[in-house]
Amino acid sequence: MRKLFLFSAVALAVSAGAQAEIRINGFANLIAGKASSDDTLYGYTDDISFDEQSLFALQLSGDVNDKLTATGQLVARGSDDYDVDFEWAYMTYAVTDNTSVTAGRLRLPLFRYSASLDVGYSYHWVAPPESVYGVVFNNIDGVRVDYSNYAGDLEYNFQLAYGTLDADFVLGGQQGNVEGNNAINLTAETTYGNWKLRGVIGRANVTFDIPTVKPTIQALSGIDPAFADLLDANDDTGTFVGVGLEYDNFNWFISGEYTEVAIDDSYYQDDINYYVTAGIRVGKFTPFVTAEWNDAEDDLKFLDQVGQYPEQVRATVGQIVGGLQQQLVAKSNAYSLGVRYDWDTNVALKADVTKYSDDINEANDASLVRFAVNYIF
Repeated sequence: MRKLFLFSAVALAVSAGAQAEIRINGFANLIAGKASSDDTLYGYTDDISFDEQSLFALQLSGDVNDKLTATGQLVARGSDDYDVDFEWAYMTYAVTDNTSVTAGRLRLPLFRYSASLDVGYSYHWVAPPESVYGVVFNNIDGVRVDYSNYAGDLEYNFQLAYGTLDADFVLGGQQGNVEGNNAINLTAETTYGNWKLRGVIGRANVTFDIPTVKPTIQALSGIDPAFADLLDANDDTGTFVGVGLEYDNFNWFISGEYTEVAIDDSYYQDDINYYVTAGIRVGKFTPFVTAEWNDAEDDLKFLDQVGQYPEQVRATVGQIVGGLQQQLVAKSNAYSLGVRYDWDTNVALKADVTKYSDDINEANDASLVRFAVNYIF
Protein backbone atom coordinates (compact mmCIF):
# COMPACT_ATOMS: atom_id res chain seq x y z
CA MET A 1 0.00 0.00 0.00
CA ARG A 2 2.88 2.38 0.76
CA LYS A 3 4.27 1.68 -2.71
CA LEU A 4 0.88 2.49 -4.23
CA PHE A 5 0.81 5.76 -2.30
CA LEU A 6 4.28 6.75 -3.46
CA PHE A 7 3.55 5.77 -7.05
CA SER A 8 0.29 7.75 -7.03
CA ALA A 9 1.97 10.79 -5.53
CA VAL A 10 4.72 10.73 -8.17
CA ALA A 11 2.20 10.23 -10.97
CA LEU A 12 0.11 13.14 -9.79
CA ALA A 13 3.15 15.35 -9.42
CA VAL A 14 4.26 14.57 -12.97
CA SER A 15 0.76 15.22 -14.29
CA ALA A 16 0.64 18.52 -12.44
CA GLY A 17 3.87 19.66 -14.00
CA ALA A 18 2.89 18.42 -17.44
CA GLN A 19 -0.57 19.86 -17.88
CA ALA A 20 -3.30 19.97 -15.20
CA GLU A 21 -3.29 21.87 -11.95
CA ILE A 22 -3.77 19.42 -9.10
CA ARG A 23 -5.96 20.53 -6.21
CA ILE A 24 -5.17 19.01 -2.81
CA ASN A 25 -7.67 19.17 0.04
CA GLY A 26 -7.55 17.33 3.30
CA PHE A 27 -9.43 16.60 6.47
CA ALA A 28 -8.82 14.82 9.74
CA ASN A 29 -10.74 13.53 12.74
CA LEU A 30 -8.91 13.05 16.03
CA ILE A 31 -11.34 11.23 18.31
CA ALA A 32 -10.73 9.92 21.81
CA GLY A 33 -13.22 7.67 23.56
CA LYS A 34 -13.69 5.67 26.74
CA ALA A 35 -16.46 3.19 27.56
CA SER A 36 -17.88 2.55 31.00
CA SER A 37 -16.06 0.15 33.32
CA ASP A 38 -15.55 -3.36 31.90
CA ASP A 39 -17.76 -2.48 28.89
CA THR A 40 -17.23 -2.28 25.12
CA LEU A 41 -19.09 0.00 22.71
CA TYR A 42 -18.36 0.82 19.05
CA GLY A 43 -14.91 -0.73 19.50
CA TYR A 44 -14.04 1.35 22.57
CA THR A 45 -13.19 -0.27 25.92
CA ASP A 46 -12.77 1.21 29.40
CA ASP A 47 -9.23 2.19 28.40
CA ILE A 48 -9.13 5.52 26.58
CA SER A 49 -8.41 5.06 22.86
CA PHE A 50 -7.59 7.47 20.04
CA ASP A 51 -7.68 4.91 17.22
CA GLU A 52 -11.20 3.54 16.73
CA GLN A 53 -12.69 6.46 14.74
CA SER A 54 -9.72 8.76 14.07
CA LEU A 55 -8.51 9.28 10.50
CA PHE A 56 -6.46 11.48 8.21
CA ALA A 57 -7.30 11.93 4.53
CA LEU A 58 -6.17 13.72 1.38
CA GLN A 59 -8.34 14.33 -1.68
CA LEU A 60 -6.60 15.08 -4.96
CA SER A 61 -8.39 16.30 -8.05
CA GLY A 62 -7.48 17.79 -11.39
CA ASP A 63 -9.18 18.96 -14.57
CA VAL A 64 -8.25 16.79 -17.52
CA ASN A 65 -10.11 19.23 -19.77
CA ASP A 66 -13.06 21.61 -19.44
CA LYS A 67 -15.49 18.65 -19.15
CA LEU A 68 -13.51 15.88 -17.44
CA THR A 69 -12.21 15.84 -13.84
CA ALA A 70 -10.22 13.11 -12.05
CA THR A 71 -10.47 12.62 -8.28
CA GLY A 72 -8.78 10.34 -5.78
CA GLN A 73 -9.06 10.09 -2.00
CA LEU A 74 -6.43 8.57 0.26
CA VAL A 75 -7.52 7.69 3.80
CA ALA A 76 -5.50 6.47 6.79
CA ARG A 77 -7.71 5.12 9.59
CA GLY A 78 -6.65 4.57 13.16
CA SER A 79 -8.69 1.37 13.27
CA ASP A 80 -6.46 0.03 10.44
CA ASP A 81 -3.21 1.10 12.13
CA TYR A 82 -3.18 4.18 9.84
CA ASP A 83 -2.40 2.14 6.73
CA VAL A 84 -3.14 4.29 3.68
CA ASP A 85 -5.94 3.12 1.40
CA PHE A 86 -7.26 4.47 -1.90
CA GLU A 87 -10.95 4.63 -0.93
CA TRP A 88 -12.12 6.78 -3.85
CA ALA A 89 -10.76 6.95 -7.39
CA TYR A 90 -13.07 8.20 -10.11
CA MET A 91 -13.53 10.46 -13.13
CA THR A 92 -16.44 12.86 -13.65
CA TYR A 93 -17.71 14.06 -17.01
CA ALA A 94 -19.92 17.18 -17.06
CA VAL A 95 -22.51 16.37 -19.73
CA THR A 96 -24.41 19.63 -19.19
CA ASP A 97 -24.62 22.26 -16.47
CA ASN A 98 -27.21 20.04 -14.75
CA THR A 99 -26.00 16.51 -15.56
CA SER A 100 -22.76 14.68 -14.82
CA VAL A 101 -21.53 11.09 -15.14
CA THR A 102 -19.02 9.65 -12.67
CA ALA A 103 -17.19 6.32 -13.06
CA GLY A 104 -14.75 4.46 -10.82
CA ARG A 105 -14.76 3.73 -7.09
CA LEU A 106 -17.04 6.23 -5.37
CA ARG A 107 -19.31 6.69 -2.36
CA LEU A 108 -22.73 5.05 -2.57
CA PRO A 109 -25.33 7.77 -1.80
CA LEU A 110 -27.36 5.95 0.84
CA PHE A 111 -27.66 8.63 3.52
CA ARG A 112 -27.91 12.35 4.13
CA TYR A 113 -24.18 12.58 4.89
CA SER A 114 -22.88 9.78 2.66
CA ALA A 115 -20.73 12.09 0.53
CA SER A 116 -19.07 13.60 3.62
CA LEU A 117 -19.31 10.58 5.93
CA ASP A 118 -15.61 10.71 6.83
CA VAL A 119 -15.48 14.51 7.10
CA GLY A 120 -16.37 15.03 10.75
CA TYR A 121 -16.36 18.80 10.30
CA SER A 122 -19.45 18.55 8.04
CA TYR A 123 -21.91 17.48 10.78
CA HIS A 124 -22.62 18.18 14.44
CA TRP A 125 -22.01 14.68 15.84
CA VAL A 126 -18.70 13.24 16.96
CA ALA A 127 -19.70 10.37 14.63
CA PRO A 128 -22.98 9.74 12.74
CA PRO A 129 -25.56 7.47 14.45
CA GLU A 130 -24.24 3.92 14.31
CA SER A 131 -27.70 2.36 14.02
CA VAL A 132 -28.30 3.90 10.59
CA TYR A 133 -24.83 4.72 9.25
CA GLY A 134 -23.14 1.52 10.42
CA VAL A 135 -23.89 -0.41 7.21
CA VAL A 136 -21.40 -3.03 6.02
CA PHE A 137 -20.58 -1.16 2.79
CA ASN A 138 -20.31 2.50 1.74
CA ASN A 139 -18.48 2.44 -1.61
CA ILE A 140 -19.39 1.12 -5.04
CA ASP A 141 -17.28 0.27 -8.08
CA GLY A 142 -19.28 1.45 -11.05
CA VAL A 143 -20.96 4.46 -12.55
CA ARG A 144 -23.24 7.20 -11.20
CA VAL A 145 -25.38 9.77 -13.02
CA ASP A 146 -26.23 13.01 -11.20
CA TYR A 147 -28.92 15.46 -12.24
CA SER A 148 -29.80 18.66 -10.36
CA ASN A 149 -32.14 21.54 -11.14
CA TYR A 150 -34.72 23.83 -9.59
CA ALA A 151 -38.31 24.91 -10.13
CA GLY A 152 -39.11 28.23 -8.51
CA ASP A 153 -37.98 27.95 -4.88
CA LEU A 154 -37.75 24.16 -5.07
CA GLU A 155 -34.31 22.61 -5.61
CA TYR A 156 -34.00 18.93 -6.47
CA ASN A 157 -31.42 16.38 -7.51
CA PHE A 158 -31.36 12.73 -8.53
CA GLN A 159 -28.53 10.21 -8.35
CA LEU A 160 -28.58 6.84 -10.12
CA ALA A 161 -25.68 4.47 -9.35
CA TYR A 162 -24.89 1.03 -10.76
CA GLY A 163 -21.98 -1.33 -10.08
CA THR A 164 -20.56 -3.88 -7.64
CA LEU A 165 -19.95 -3.89 -3.89
CA ASP A 166 -17.25 -5.67 -1.90
CA ALA A 167 -16.48 -4.99 1.77
CA ASP A 168 -15.24 -6.63 4.95
CA PHE A 169 -17.34 -6.05 8.05
CA VAL A 170 -18.23 -6.96 11.62
CA LEU A 171 -21.94 -7.70 12.14
CA GLY A 172 -23.33 -8.91 15.44
CA GLY A 173 -19.73 -9.48 16.54
CA GLN A 174 -19.08 -11.76 13.55
CA GLN A 175 -16.28 -11.08 11.04
CA GLY A 176 -17.26 -11.44 7.40
CA ASN A 177 -17.29 -10.21 3.84
CA VAL A 178 -20.16 -9.09 1.61
CA GLU A 179 -20.32 -8.94 -2.17
CA GLY A 180 -23.08 -7.27 -4.13
CA ASN A 181 -23.42 -7.74 -7.88
CA ASN A 182 -25.68 -5.79 -10.22
CA ALA A 183 -26.17 -3.20 -7.48
CA ILE A 184 -28.44 -0.32 -8.47
CA ASN A 185 -29.34 2.64 -6.28
CA LEU A 186 -31.66 5.60 -6.90
CA THR A 187 -31.65 8.67 -4.66
CA ALA A 188 -33.89 11.74 -4.85
CA GLU A 189 -33.54 14.86 -2.73
CA THR A 190 -35.52 18.09 -2.62
CA THR A 191 -34.95 21.34 -0.73
CA TYR A 192 -37.64 23.95 -0.17
CA GLY A 193 -36.85 26.83 2.15
CA ASN A 194 -35.73 25.37 5.47
CA TRP A 195 -36.97 21.87 4.62
CA LYS A 196 -35.05 19.01 3.03
CA LEU A 197 -36.56 15.66 2.05
CA ARG A 198 -34.68 12.70 0.58
CA GLY A 199 -35.52 9.14 -0.37
CA VAL A 200 -33.42 6.22 -1.56
CA ILE A 201 -34.09 2.73 -2.88
CA GLY A 202 -31.53 0.13 -3.90
CA ARG A 203 -31.07 -3.54 -4.67
CA ALA A 204 -28.23 -5.98 -5.34
CA ASN A 205 -27.51 -9.69 -5.62
CA VAL A 206 -25.87 -10.24 -2.24
CA THR A 207 -23.48 -12.93 -0.99
CA PHE A 208 -22.30 -13.08 2.64
CA ASP A 209 -19.12 -14.92 3.61
CA ILE A 210 -19.08 -15.29 7.41
CA PRO A 211 -16.61 -17.97 8.60
CA THR A 212 -18.43 -18.63 11.89
CA VAL A 213 -21.70 -19.27 10.01
CA LYS A 214 -20.29 -21.83 7.54
CA PRO A 215 -20.27 -24.80 9.97
CA THR A 216 -23.93 -24.17 10.76
CA ILE A 217 -24.90 -24.14 7.08
CA GLN A 218 -22.85 -27.29 6.49
CA ALA A 219 -24.56 -29.06 9.40
CA LEU A 220 -27.97 -28.19 7.98
CA SER A 221 -26.86 -29.24 4.49
CA GLY A 222 -26.23 -32.73 5.83
CA ILE A 223 -29.91 -32.94 6.74
CA ASP A 224 -31.47 -31.12 3.75
CA PRO A 225 -29.26 -29.46 1.09
CA ALA A 226 -32.24 -27.60 -0.40
CA PHE A 227 -33.20 -26.05 2.93
CA ALA A 228 -29.56 -25.14 3.63
CA ASP A 229 -29.39 -23.39 0.25
CA LEU A 230 -32.57 -21.49 1.11
CA LEU A 231 -31.04 -20.10 4.29
CA ASP A 232 -27.58 -19.39 2.90
CA ALA A 233 -27.04 -15.79 1.79
CA ASN A 234 -25.64 -16.64 -1.63
CA ASP A 235 -26.49 -14.43 -4.62
CA ASP A 236 -29.81 -13.48 -3.01
CA THR A 237 -31.75 -10.29 -3.67
CA GLY A 238 -31.03 -7.61 -1.09
CA THR A 239 -33.00 -4.37 -0.87
CA PHE A 240 -32.35 -1.06 0.86
CA VAL A 241 -35.01 1.61 1.42
CA GLY A 242 -34.46 4.89 3.21
CA VAL A 243 -36.12 8.23 3.84
CA GLY A 244 -34.85 11.37 5.55
CA LEU A 245 -36.47 14.64 6.62
CA GLU A 246 -34.75 17.77 7.92
CA TYR A 247 -35.79 21.22 9.10
CA ASP A 248 -33.07 23.83 9.69
CA ASN A 249 -33.74 27.54 10.17
CA PHE A 250 -30.09 28.27 11.11
CA ASN A 251 -31.02 28.96 14.75
CA TRP A 252 -32.13 25.40 15.46
CA PHE A 253 -32.63 22.16 13.56
CA ILE A 254 -34.30 18.77 13.78
CA SER A 255 -33.79 15.85 11.41
CA GLY A 256 -34.05 12.10 11.15
CA GLU A 257 -33.46 9.15 8.85
CA TYR A 258 -35.22 5.79 8.58
CA THR A 259 -33.88 2.73 6.72
CA GLU A 260 -34.96 -0.83 6.03
CA VAL A 261 -32.62 -3.60 4.88
CA ALA A 262 -33.81 -7.03 3.73
CA ILE A 263 -32.26 -10.03 1.96
CA ASP A 264 -34.78 -12.47 0.54
CA ASP A 265 -34.28 -16.25 0.89
CA SER A 266 -31.50 -16.01 3.48
CA TYR A 267 -30.95 -16.22 7.22
CA TYR A 268 -30.46 -12.42 7.37
CA GLN A 269 -33.22 -10.91 9.49
CA ASP A 270 -35.03 -7.86 8.07
CA ASP A 271 -33.46 -4.82 9.69
CA ILE A 272 -35.10 -1.48 10.58
CA ASN A 273 -32.98 1.45 11.77
CA TYR A 274 -33.79 5.08 12.51
CA TYR A 275 -32.72 8.13 14.48
CA VAL A 276 -33.92 11.61 15.41
CA THR A 277 -31.53 14.45 16.27
CA ALA A 278 -32.04 18.09 17.23
CA GLY A 279 -29.88 21.00 18.26
CA ILE A 280 -29.66 24.76 18.65
CA ARG A 281 -26.95 27.19 17.57
CA VAL A 282 -25.83 29.69 20.18
CA GLY A 283 -22.91 31.69 18.84
CA LYS A 284 -20.11 29.19 18.23
CA PHE A 285 -21.79 26.48 20.31
CA THR A 286 -24.20 23.82 19.01
CA PRO A 287 -25.59 21.61 21.79
CA PHE A 288 -27.58 18.63 20.49
CA VAL A 289 -29.40 15.43 21.42
CA THR A 290 -29.79 12.24 19.39
CA ALA A 291 -31.96 9.15 19.88
CA GLU A 292 -31.46 6.09 17.68
CA TRP A 293 -32.89 2.59 17.36
CA ASN A 294 -31.89 -0.69 15.72
CA ASP A 295 -34.90 -2.98 15.38
CA ALA A 296 -34.49 -6.35 13.65
CA GLU A 297 -37.54 -8.43 12.75
CA ASP A 298 -38.74 -10.42 15.78
CA ASP A 299 -40.02 -13.50 13.94
CA LEU A 300 -37.17 -15.77 12.86
CA LYS A 301 -37.45 -16.73 9.20
CA PHE A 302 -38.30 -20.20 7.85
CA LEU A 303 -38.98 -21.80 11.26
CA ASP A 304 -42.50 -22.65 10.08
CA GLN A 305 -40.92 -24.98 7.51
CA VAL A 306 -39.27 -27.11 10.20
CA GLY A 307 -42.52 -29.04 10.53
CA GLN A 308 -41.89 -30.70 7.16
CA TYR A 309 -39.16 -32.90 8.64
CA PRO A 310 -39.58 -36.21 10.46
CA GLU A 311 -40.15 -35.86 14.20
CA GLN A 312 -36.68 -37.16 15.08
CA VAL A 313 -34.94 -34.31 13.22
CA ARG A 314 -37.32 -31.36 13.89
CA ALA A 315 -35.65 -30.34 17.12
CA THR A 316 -32.20 -30.44 15.53
CA VAL A 317 -33.25 -28.42 12.48
CA GLY A 318 -35.14 -25.89 14.59
CA GLN A 319 -32.15 -25.42 16.87
CA ILE A 320 -29.79 -24.94 13.91
CA VAL A 321 -32.05 -22.46 12.11
CA GLY A 322 -32.89 -20.45 15.22
CA GLY A 323 -29.28 -20.36 16.40
CA LEU A 324 -28.02 -19.26 12.99
CA GLN A 325 -30.39 -16.31 12.75
CA GLN A 326 -30.05 -15.22 16.36
CA GLN A 327 -26.29 -14.82 15.91
CA LEU A 328 -26.95 -11.76 13.76
CA VAL A 329 -30.14 -10.32 15.26
CA ALA A 330 -29.68 -6.82 16.67
CA LYS A 331 -32.23 -4.87 18.72
CA SER A 332 -30.94 -1.85 20.59
CA ASN A 333 -31.36 1.84 21.36
CA ALA A 334 -28.94 4.63 22.16
CA TYR A 335 -29.32 8.17 23.47
CA SER A 336 -26.62 10.82 23.11
CA LEU A 337 -26.07 14.31 24.43
CA GLY A 338 -23.30 16.42 22.94
CA VAL A 339 -21.97 19.81 21.93
CA ARG A 340 -20.01 21.23 19.01
CA TYR A 341 -17.82 24.32 19.29
CA ASP A 342 -16.65 26.02 16.09
CA TRP A 343 -13.22 27.12 17.21
CA ASP A 344 -12.25 28.51 13.79
CA THR A 345 -13.58 28.59 10.24
CA ASN A 346 -12.06 25.17 9.58
CA VAL A 347 -11.76 23.59 13.06
CA ALA A 348 -14.50 22.15 15.27
CA LEU A 349 -14.23 20.75 18.79
CA LYS A 350 -16.86 18.25 19.94
CA ALA A 351 -17.82 16.13 22.91
CA ASP A 352 -20.65 13.70 23.54
CA VAL A 353 -21.84 11.03 25.95
CA THR A 354 -23.87 8.03 24.76
CA LYS A 355 -25.93 5.51 26.72
CA TYR A 356 -26.48 2.27 24.79
CA SER A 357 -29.00 -0.46 25.67
CA ASP A 358 -29.15 -3.91 24.05
CA ASP A 359 -32.71 -5.26 24.09
CA ILE A 360 -31.52 -8.85 23.57
CA ASN A 361 -28.52 -9.09 25.89
CA GLU A 362 -28.32 -6.50 28.66
CA ALA A 363 -24.71 -7.55 29.28
CA ASN A 364 -23.90 -5.42 26.21
CA ASP A 365 -25.35 -2.27 27.78
CA ALA A 366 -22.70 0.45 28.00
CA SER A 367 -21.97 4.14 28.17
CA LEU A 368 -19.38 6.00 26.11
CA VAL A 369 -17.71 9.39 26.37
CA ARG A 370 -15.96 10.84 23.30
CA PHE A 371 -14.02 13.99 22.46
CA ALA A 372 -13.12 15.07 18.92
CA VAL A 373 -11.12 17.58 16.97
CA ASN A 374 -12.29 17.87 13.32
CA TYR A 375 -10.53 20.06 10.80
CA ILE A 376 -10.35 20.61 7.07
CA PHE A 377 -7.61 22.20 4.99
